[in-house]
Amino acid sequence: MSSVWRVVRRTVHRLAHPSVPPIVGRLRPDRTAGRSLRACGRTVVHQRANDHRRGKVRPCGVELVAGIGWTARHAWHALTHDPRVWAAMPRVDALVLGVGGMDTLPSPLPTAVRELIPVLRPDPLRRRVRTAYLRAQPVLARVLPDGGPVALPPRLTVEYLERCRAAVTALRPGIPVVAMLPAVHRASVYGGVHTGRAAAERATREWAAAQGVRLLDAGTLVAAHVLGGHGNPDGMHWGWEAHRRVGETLADLLVGELRTLGDLRRGP
Repeated sequence: MSSVWRVVRRTVHRLAHPSVPPIVGRLRPDRTAGRSLRACGRTVVHQRANDHRRGKVRPCGVELVAGIGWTARHAWHALTHDPRVWAAMPRVDALVLGVGGMDTLPSPLPTAVRELIPVLRPDPLRRRVRTAYLRAQPVLARVLPDGGPVALPPRLTVEYLERCRAAVTALRPGIPVVAMLPAVHRASVYGGVHTGRAAAERATREWAAAQGVRLLDAGTLVAAHVLGGHGNPDGMHWGWEAHRRVGETLADLLVGELRTLGDLRRGP
């Protein structure tokens, strides 16, 4: 996800009306982003450097708030507990809710219980419990009806997405809001099971239509890449090309939304 934002931050302000202020913030990738992800972002930036020099692109800042395995509930918790988010609010031009995909994954053990595994003590007990869970998870996902419970049911996913949207737009009314539809996977750690995706996508589309939220269809953008085996060997995480495609699509979407907003602010 960090790589996506490195694409977005250099392209999102190709606006016809430069009076629209840029998003101000710092890029803070989560711990999963390594040197290769950063290199991918730099490549895209370099490819668009000519546009930038010709004045077609204005650099912007992106405040990325992210963590490993976040669901929509984690995003709501960050919004209400992270002072970095509060500090960014006066300068936010758009809200991108790039969460919801993890919500759709099989979770035979209740999420609240699973998230306690890292804090188990003593260490040998934690390692045994984690190993046992990782062995059991793909098996249970295949044998339980419909893959068993998901990490977060669709009704809760959209409930937390709506909380995030309502809270931010209460402070910054009129800003564009973009949400992301769940991507696809073929991860053996989940037994290749992803039966929860369809219901989550339907619920997200219905919520977005009701609230005027734009959608980024990550599943369509990365399906051939991930399912064709061109991503990470774990069968879930995207390779560089998929990050580029999603980042550029999101940037184009935001450009259109912000240009429209700029036109409305300018008036006839």
